[in-house]
Formats: sequence, structure tokens, C-alpha cells
Amino acid sequence: MIDSSFFVYLALMAGVTYIIRMVPLTFFNKKIKNKYVQSFLFYIPYAVLSCMTFPAVFSATSNLYSAVAGVIVAVILAFYEKSLIVVAISSCAGVLIVDFILKFI
Repeated sequence: MIDSSFFVYLALMAGVTYIIRMVPLTFFNKKIKNKYVQSFLFYIPYAVLSCMTFPAVFSATSNLYSAVAGVIVAVILAFYEKSLIVVAISSCAGVLIVDFILKFI
């Protein structure tokens, strides 16, 4: 049997999500022409994704040193504009190599 509070939480989450998505549609009927607001709205998804992802990177591995190595590899490859798959696979390989080395030390 499902707890009744589950449905209350589900309804609240649905309502909040609906309100967040519908308020801009009802108040902003025209195209936004302000360049500051446009750039702000353009970068919001990237900033939120970074804020959610970056702290989790350091607790995703068994050792902080391997997590830092993976971040360093990812930042260097992203700086040189490598593709996302190359950055992801290389940072995972960096974590694996450092973790493997640390097991023998």
C-alpha cells in the first residue's frame, strides 16, 4: 500500500513544476529584446547543471585524489575543445588509472 503523503508530495511537485513553466508564458507575450536578460536566460541551464554536477563529482569515486584527477583531465580536454564523449571517456580513464595506482601505494 502506498503512503497517502506520496500523493500529496506528487501533487505539490507537479504544481510547482507547472507554475514555474507557465508563469513566464503568461507574463511574457512578446519576444525579450533586452540583451542582458537574453544572455542571462541563455546561460541559466548551463549554470544550474554545473552547480548540480560539480559537487557530486568529488563524492562519486572511492578516493578524492582520483576524483580530482578526473576533473583535471576533463577541464584540460574541454579547454582544448574536444568532444563530449572524448572528455567523458578520458576523465573516466584518468580516474581509473589514478585509483589503480593508489591501490598499490
